[in-house]
Amino acid sequence: MAIKKVALTVGEVAEHIGARVIGDGRVQLVGMGTLQNSSVGQLSFLAQAKYLQYLASTGASAVLLKEQYASQFQGVSLVLDDPYLGYAKASHLFRRGRPERSGVIHPSALISADARLGADVYVAANVVVEAGAIIGDGVVLGANAFIGEESSIGANTVVNPNVVIYEGVCIGQRVIIHSGAVIGADGFGFAPDQGGWQKIAQLGGVKVGNDVEIGAGTTIDRGAIDDTVLEDGVILDNQVQIAHNVVVGKNSAIAGCSAIAGSSVIGECCTIAGGVGVVGHVTIVDHVHVTAMTLVTKSINRSGSYSSGSGLSESGLWRKNVARFKQLDSMAKRLKVLEKKVLDE
Repeated sequence: MAIKKVALTVGEVAEHIGARVIGDGRVQLVGMGTLQNSSVGQLSFLAQAKYLQYLASTGASAVLLKEQYASQFQGVSLVLDDPYLGYAKASHLFRRGRPERSGVIHPSALISADARLGADVYVAANVVVEAGAIIGDGVVLGANAFIGEESSIGANTVVNPNVVIYEGVCIGQRVIIHSGAVIGADGFGFAPDQGGWQKIAQLGGVKVGNDVEIGAGTTIDRGAIDDTVLEDGVILDNQVQIAHNVVVGKNSAIAGCSAIAGSSVIGECCTIAGGVGVVGHVTIVDHVHVTAMTLVTKSINRSGSYSSGSGLSESGLWRKNVARFKQLDSMAKRLKVLEKKVLDE
């Protein structure tokens, strides 16, 4: 069955996102595109000045932009202070339609008689819901999803195919969990024992707040004693590792391939870029940005932007710099001796 395109007028889009229209608000829009690749019937946006070069030649029927650039576009403009935010809101208007899934339970699903399902829940093929689980109203459980004992999922949450939610996990409302995510697996807890290891039972759970998004292939470990916590509005990219007893504060964002070690606390409204590592038992205060590939080895007690590591260079030069890096300690000691000698003269 073909998916019908959504058709909206410029005026309807503007009303939804709070923009002012310059031009014909009756122009029909059926999708979105970049300035470089848009065609008639598409809405585009200008969020960064470096893309201004494409504005005059774009094929888009309408463009989201700031007031200062409106005079440079001959087509229909939707003017607002933050075009990128406008694009984010408008994107939902053109999302491809999905078949009605409310209240359907596939016959192959295995749902415990002791589980509770709310109204209008959709359960796809081969889903398993174990005893004591509570599934809220309007929840979507994609194919092959597993919901463990005594876990709960809040209203209107979407669990995509092949997600595993272990026992004792609490998921809030309006959460999106992408395929391959694992929530509530054991944390990495072991005690040394005469040349071997004694596993520590992971007795805590995971608590995920409302309006959270969890990327594909992301892992969130259960707590050793207390719970691992993601507060409201947290967004996690794909392939993120959240270890046991980590707390991620409200509205913080963690990009792909980052790993947060056990018992660390990330504050509110923080942004952790891709490939970042955070060692265990550190605290990062609110409103901190950590740039890509940084290793956080100690607590961050002041808001701001933080980086570590060395920038890209040609390989031969990089090897020379690494060799000199090994000499820094002796160089610093010699410099200190020379400074003392100069000051004493």
